[in-house]
Amino acid sequence: NARSLQLLQLFTAGSDIYAADGVLPQGVLLANATGSYGLAISEYMVGVLLSLNKKLHLYRDQQHQSRWQSLGEVRSIWNSTVLVIGLGDIGSEFAKRVKAFGAKVIGVRRAGLDKPNYVDELYLSDKIDELLPLADTVALCLPQTAQTQGLMDAERIAKMKPGAVLINIGRGSAVDADALCDALDAGKLSGAALDVTIPEPLPADSRLWQTQNLVLTPHVSGGSSL
Repeated sequence: NARSLQLLQLFTAGSDIYAADGVLPQGVLLANATGSYGLAISEYMVGVLLSLNKKLHLYRDQQHQSRWQSLGEVRSIWNSTVLVIGLGDIGSEFAKRVKAFGAKVIGVRRAGLDKPNYVDELYLSDKIDELLPLADTVALCLPQTAQTQGLMDAERIAKMKPGAVLINIGRGSAVDADALCDALDAGKLSGAALDVTIPEPLPADSRLWQTQNLVLTPHVSGGSSL
């Protein structure tokens, strides 16, 4: 209804719902906030990865139960393999940080094989199926497109390395939530972190709320004091 609108500046990186046919009047310039969230979201991703690897989320649960009990072996980012799917601003910043922790970083992007120095190996998206079994951590840093919807379905989750961690900060549509819950319940994956879901807000009856070893946040990873 904003017939005089000439420019819409978003404070989000994602612009898909505004770019759809018929949403904006003809000729309106649409600008997103790509490049503004790499710092905040990459730090969130490191935080949830450390929490899952060190079982901090489970110890937090035990704290509320007044339980003093070791939960056994933990994992390290050092010497692990991290697969970053989507090497835009957010994916690149996360890759830099886990590289600094001593991880082997494999990057995946849609086009271009000019490898940055914070990535050990770089591939195009047609290699995802071959790379999933190699990764201790799979990080999805993707916009919503026709190609990313349903990217991590049951078949692809089954290809992940046993005990791997899945992190999604892009769009909830990239992950089959039921398949993820099945993999976590079965112990196929050791953990997952989701800052995005389908739908949002997440309904109270969703399986995601009660699934063990899942860190779930309400699309807040881009929050920053800067």
